[in-house]
Amino acid sequence: MDARANARFVVITGLSGSGKSTVLKALEDMGFYAVDNLPAELLPAFVNLPLEYVGEPFKAALVMDVRTPRFVEVFPPILNDLLDKGYSLELIFLETEEDVLIRRFSQTRRQPPLAGKGESVATGLQRERELLEPLRSLATQVLDTSRFTIHQLKQEIFRLYSRLAPPARLHVNLMSFGYKYGIPREADLAMDVRFLANPYFVDSLRPLDGRDQRVVDYVFKQATTNDFLNRFKGLLDFLIPLYHKEGKSQLTVAIGCTGGKHRSVAISEWLAKELASPECQVTLRHRDVELG
Repeated sequence: MDARANARFVVITGLSGSGKSTVLKALEDMGFYAVDNLPAELLPAFVNLPLEYVGEPFKAALVMDVRTPRFVEVFPPILNDLLDKGYSLELIFLETEEDVLIRRFSQTRRQPPLAGKGESVATGLQRERELLEPLRSLATQVLDTSRFTIHQLKQEIFRLYSRLAPPARLHVNLMSFGYKYGIPREADLAMDVRFLANPYFVDSLRPLDGRDQRVVDYVFKQATTNDFLNRFKGLLDFLIPLYHKEGKSQLTVAIGCTGGKHRSVAISEWLAKELASPECQVTLRHRDVELG
């Protein structure tokens, strides 16, 4: 089989401020290798890299636009040549209504790349729109992002390009920690389990941690533990699909006790086993287990 059959490329172009970075991030979350602002002249060399070094299906998304000099003149013949040679390459062109773009640039206090010194945002955008018009006609997909929120744009990209990637899974990062060492800054959700009886005050359990079966038995023999876990897992089962639907690819759930050695570790170990599924990838880290 021709190695080109294992490679898929999506080039993202269009007007400045139309959401190219958001689209690139969405595709990256779907498993695409992401490159921003690749010069058109380097595209032929880039599309050959996976054919030489990657044996499994390779997917790449590349933002290419007017930030690169002579992009509009150079890109079309390169695109046509690669298509003629059999490469699987799609072009998505993003456009947005002028008043929306002007508002976005006003909010960021930036100028379009083609706006000259002292020129208005509208002038720069109009020049860019006229320059890019020939590329619009070459696009596999033209997408008007004027009415999309960031989350809606991500969802649309998932819908359009899921055929080039397996369904994205939400990655849940579970982390146990000790409150006396501080709440993890990366936590999206933090749960305090210090209401459970503490194995630290049992002399035979103090040197152990929440991965030891004796500590697990102590924590889980409490009726409160099982009641809590049923409720908390139910909450996570409710929230995880909603986070995924909104385009979130990573969710960090931190479970804390006093020292991060006993209760939080035992609870996190249980949750890691219960949450893992084909739709949800789970990783587990015990941040303070050696300190508590």
